Amino acid sequence: MPRTAIRDAGGPAAAAVAASGATERPPLRRPRDCAVSGVSAGLARHLGWPLWVVRALFIVLTPLWLAGPLLYAWLWVFVPWEPPRPAEDRRPADAADDPEAAQVRDVPTRRVPVAWILTGMAVVVVLMTVTAIALFGANGVVWTSMPAWVGGVFLATVLAVSAGAWATLVDRQDPARGPRHENMVRIVVTVVLVVLLLAQLSMLRQTGIPGFVFALVPIVGVALVYSSILVGRWRELSGERVRRIREEQRAEMAAHLHDSVLQTLALIQNRAGASSEVARLARAQERELRAWLYDGDAPADSDLPTDLRDYAAALELDYPVRIDVVSAGLPAERASGEVAAASREAMLNAARHAGGDVSVYIEGNANAVDVYVRDRGPGFDLADVPDDRLGVRQSIIGRMRRAGGSATVRRGAGGGTEVHLRFVDAGGPASPSTEVRRG
Repeated sequence: MPRTAIRDAGGPAAAAVAASGATERPPLRRPRDCAVSGVSAGLARHLGWPLWVVRALFIVLTPLWLAGPLLYAWLWVFVPWEPPRPAEDRRPADAADDPEAAQVRDVPTRRVPVAWILTGMAVVVVLMTVTAIALFGANGVVWTSMPAWVGGVFLATVLAVSAGAWATLVDRQDPARGPRHENMVRIVVTVVLVVLLLAQLSMLRQTGIPGFVFALVPIVGVALVYSSILVGRWRELSGERVRRIREEQRAEMAAHLHDSVLQTLALIQNRAGASSEVARLARAQERELRAWLYDGDAPADSDLPTDLRDYAAALELDYPVRIDVVSAGLPAERASGEVAAASREAMLNAARHAGGDVSVYIEGNANAVDVYVRDRGPGFDLADVPDDRLGVRQSIIGRMRRAGGSATVRRGAGGGTEVHLRFVDAGGPASPSTEVRRG
């Protein structure tokens, strides 16, 4: 709607809201997909300036007592990253079901290979330094009385150490690089420093004790390159210690709540009955509390048992039913598969038409999965269901047939209805045909 229409429709208040919304700036956040640190991109987006203007500003401020680099470093430290993208806004490649990919898809990604740039600069400086050693030897500069290549030794060492530290502390967590990139940078940097050390040792007789002191610089550099590994390990140990403390606290809380709240909720369910509104609310609260206590901080995987448990909890809030979901084995079927859809339809039918207690049993492995949905209702024969009722025929039996599996609907031995879904992977044994047995 145009701004004039908003002003006419809502009066001065709506016009003020529209004006404030038009001038509102986005928060100062660094984007997770950045060139180096995201400082320039985040600042440009916050100010509404072109990106090249912000970068040029940092360069122009550099001669003023290094104001540009200092401001850049200050923003790098104190400006936070933008929040992770919601799952629905991610690219299809980010939505893979790989657990490792799920852990790293929210880690910042840098397009500029900073570690390799620093390594290349170190290689250039080392080549210049080695050339200076070969040409000038131990000849010193008049105003320092030191060899002309000493500055190159220190500069090359600083660049090499910086490349190794960046690869370990920054690029190791980057999903586009990782440990292999870190090891390659470290190897190249070590070779560069060893070449620099050998060049200095070749002039040790001419330089004497000062040359021996200068030769210690590359050795210290190699030690610093590999000491960054200890920093990374220290981070991992600290994170593991924090997680262990959290688990211990969660276990203590779980034990306390299990002895008090969970037992009270279970007692309410037993006394009230499965079809009672109070029992259904107590059951839902018990599920939420158990999921919070025992699932921890790890995100729930979108597998078949987890999906059916969540769906059972939702059905218990809408229907007078109690659904127990039990899983045996490790089925490879995902929540987005046809077996999950057919299972949810069978559970919905049991909750809607039977009520009471419903049991869902899942048994599977890497090649096959079986799902049994049993209720204790009056039961029915599929032949007695009108032809225009396609819930069982199409949503369960037809869906499993199209997926290459089988569906069986029959009366239970003690009454009620049992739905058996079976799906065998194409790489496994041949899938049985769809069948419907009458009780």
